[in-house]
Amino acid sequence: MLKDKVAIITGGGGGIGLAAARMFSAKGAKVLITGRQIGPLEEIAASDPNIKAFVADVSDPESANKTVAAALEHWGRIDIVVNNAGGGVIQPLADVSAKSISDIFAVNVTGPTLLAAAAIPHLEKTKGAIINMSSTYGSKAAAGLSLYASSKAAVEHLTRCWALELAPQGIRVNAIASGPVETAFLRDRMGLSEEQINEVKEQERKMIPLGRRGVTDDVASWVVNLADRDSGWITGQIIGVDGGLVIS
Repeated sequence: MLKDKVAIITGGGGGIGLAAARMFSAKGAKVLITGRQIGPLEEIAASDPNIKAFVADVSDPESANKTVAAALEHWGRIDIVVNNAGGGVIQPLADVSAKSISDIFAVNVTGPTLLAAAAIPHLEKTKGAIINMSSTYGSKAAAGLSLYASSKAAVEHLTRCWALELAPQGIRVNAIASGPVETAFLRDRMGLSEEQINEVKEQERKMIPLGRRGVTDDVASWVVNLADRDSGWITGQIIGVDGGLVIS
């Protein structure tokens, strides 16, 4: 039921966003992927006629309206918005600054909010869906993750509030609280060294009840499921996909 639907996926140049874009495309949907680097985006788009690329930095307030306009220019409608792009930081409270707080909330909270707001008139026409990307740490506490975790907690409550606000317009809003997934996130977004990455991965594997870190398809399949009309009676939910980490 996704054939010819139009999806916007921020941070679609890799990881969960790219996996979701390919799954949407396989079901006949049209997908606009955004990211900050034109090279990888164009390479992906060149390999799939259902995927178009658009350079946008979600932390830039101007990018929301530009992203919506790009999708409309290509296909004239918007059915699905996936707020997938995100940033993270491991930072003790004693080391935080106004900039570090502003930077992470700009990517994880402000950007998704502005994109969702810009898409409302178009999602109302199509009775569409918004899927936000949260994290296990949106509800699970961890030392050194207060900025990242609180930004994801904000995403989860935004999801619930938007679901109530937008239900009269026929727009569904849900979120996925993803656990650790095998992507470049720890290196590219958290800025960790290879030694630190290996330590984090080993610690996470020990904490996850199912005994492994996720792969992108584990989470991407839920993005697609929540966007499908078969999930048309689901809104305001935070779906945990984390191998049981949240209960460990």
